[in-house]
Amino acid sequence: MKTRAYAASEAGGKLEPFDYETGQLKHDEVEIDIEYCGICYSDLSMLGNDWGITKYPFVPGHEIIGKISEVGNEVKHLKIGQYVGLGWRARSCLICDQCLNGYHNRCVKGEDVIVHRHGGFADKVRCQSVWAFPIPDNMDVKTAGPLFCGGITVFNPIIQNNVRPTDRVAVVGIGGLGHIALQFLHAWGCEVTAFSTNPDKEKEARELGADQFLNTLDTNALRSSANKFDMVLVTINQDLDWDTYINTLKPGGKLHIVGAAPPMKANVFALVSGEKSIGGSPIGGPGVIKMMLDFCSRHRIAPVIEQFPLSKVNDAMNHLKEGKARYRIVLTNDFK
Repeated sequence: MKTRAYAASEAGGKLEPFDYETGQLKHDEVEIDIEYCGICYSDLSMLGNDWGITKYPFVPGHEIIGKISEVGNEVKHLKIGQYVGLGWRARSCLICDQCLNGYHNRCVKGEDVIVHRHGGFADKVRCQSVWAFPIPDNMDVKTAGPLFCGGITVFNPIIQNNVRPTDRVAVVGIGGLGHIALQFLHAWGCEVTAFSTNPDKEKEARELGADQFLNTLDTNALRSSANKFDMVLVTINQDLDWDTYINTLKPGGKLHIVGAAPPMKANVFALVSGEKSIGGSPIGGPGVIKMMLDFCSRHRIAPVIEQFPLSKVNDAMNHLKEGKARYRIVLTNDFK
């Protein structure tokens, strides 16, 4: 079967129409007719081969929403015509220690949707059925796609760090990841502080769930927050004065990084003396993704999006690259 897509033939190249043959559907797979696909900054990184793992021709896209059009003969829990979402991961082995403990996202034998395979800037995509998640009935399919990468990226730290409703949590960066994190943490019951270099974002940050707003260009304001937070969630991919941010943690607090930040330098003594820690995480396993969808459904949480037709994918990618996205971009499949 032929799939129509948009692909780049070289690093940083223009995305152009591209057809490829998909072959036989595997027994444990589903095929999805794509209706919407979000754009993540990882798509830009992969397009430019920033991580040295991109194979060309390259079809980006891993925040996918569509209807199942075909199911493998071992798939019993999904049916044709059902709306599902697909994120970063496309397959895991299911039998390693990580998978058996629910951390399928950490499976070293796993496959990712856009790593050495073709992604969701297309009319169809395939994945192992465990990674195709039914969309709750009250969720808008137009806005749901970014939850499957951006959303789970900031939901997973809440679960992994056992964040409590009584905790004080700061979110660094109010963009594609941070604006969803504010909603999650507010609905979780936390006292939430938004950290941003842009004071113009304060009003919207508070509307999204922030109880306080701190302009991080004001170093005195950061210092005044010493020993305040149980977790500081860093959603940006920039270098920071890490010691200053570590100083805002309570003893036992966690600096959790989900943005692809450059190499960091920090004072180890502050970590040791305060029993503080630094960590990070990717997306979550299937169980955590399902939990996130249930949580979003219950609390009516959705990303703030802009929409572009898939045929204008290069304009959409440039819009994101120039930092103009508010806050996530979703492509609508307009193949005829």
